[in-house]
Amino acid sequence: MFATLPDLLRLLVVPVFAWAAIRDVRTRRLPNRIWPPLYLFGAVLLVWEAVSLWPFAGFDGRIFLVRAAISLLFVAPLGYAFWYLGAFGGADAKAMIALAVIFPTFPAYEVAGLLFPLVGTDLGVFSLTILTNTVLLGLAYPVGLAVLNLVRGEVSSSMFFARPVATDSLPARHGRLFEDPDGPTRGGLDLDALRMYLRWRGITLADLRSDSEGLRDPASVDETFDPTDGGTQVGPRTDGGRAGDDAAPDGGTAVDPWAAERFLDEIDHGAYGTDAATLRDGLDVVAREDRVLVSPGMPFVVPMAVGLVVSLTYGDALFALLGAVGLV
Repeated sequence: MFATLPDLLRLLVVPVFAWAAIRDVRTRRLPNRIWPPLYLFGAVLLVWEAVSLWPFAGFDGRIFLVRAAISLLFVAPLGYAFWYLGAFGGADAKAMIALAVIFPTFPAYEVAGLLFPLVGTDLGVFSLTILTNTVLLGLAYPVGLAVLNLVRGEVSSSMFFARPVATDSLPARHGRLFEDPDGPTRGGLDLDALRMYLRWRGITLADLRSDSEGLRDPASVDETFDPTDGGTQVGPRTDGGRAGDDAAPDGGTAVDPWAAERFLDEIDHGAYGTDAATLRDGLDVVAREDRVLVSPGMPFVVPMAVGLVVSLTYGDALFALLGAVGLV
């Protein structure tokens, strides 16, 4: 038999995650409406399999319950925990929860006499295999970025984390600045927040660079506009986090170059955790430099989609690696 019907239906998730990965690369935005149907889909398949194994009297029934419990009570909450700690974006966490619901146990597919996935695990929790494969793929990203920098002759201490790009190209890019006026930093301005600021002022990056001294004066801000959510596409606003507090030490209002505090005060949501100081530093850099370091980042949904395909075909890469060195 090629596969059980529930396992065949689970393959429908692959093109959904492929589409999500492509969209996330292009826009860094995934609509919330795609996740509830996946949760429902996974729940239906889970109930389907549970009914077929009822009353869980044999080994197959009991091991199914254990694996489903680990997937639903450990892997799914782990996605939420990563989001809460800031390691994940909201879409990444929702995608991980969806996989935990849809793939609690290893599926099986027989093709041309071969049984896929090729490498299983003793634990047998497939969502955990997807997660570990995803992490391994994610670790390869900084190496790939360093190789790209090396090929281009851009050798520096930050070559694993960022690459230099033309400042004029920032409006179409995702990621964050990897520098401030003092040099490289991992806490640079998020490019979505930069777009929000430019849209709020109703100016372009070219305008800002051509008249940086005039626009740095907070009195130059007259009419303001909808900042949107800062995406490269203009769409519905999303929660970008909370803005920081940049009040003066004496409790009064600090001098406000670039009207940074006014911007953060006027928008009805945060700007991806950006505070006034980070915004000012980022604007100073893009106004002055023709090339800047940008950390492009990689949406976790992308290696997750690839990790899903690797898991369905090869299986658990970490388990195979540990087995090769005699640890399992």
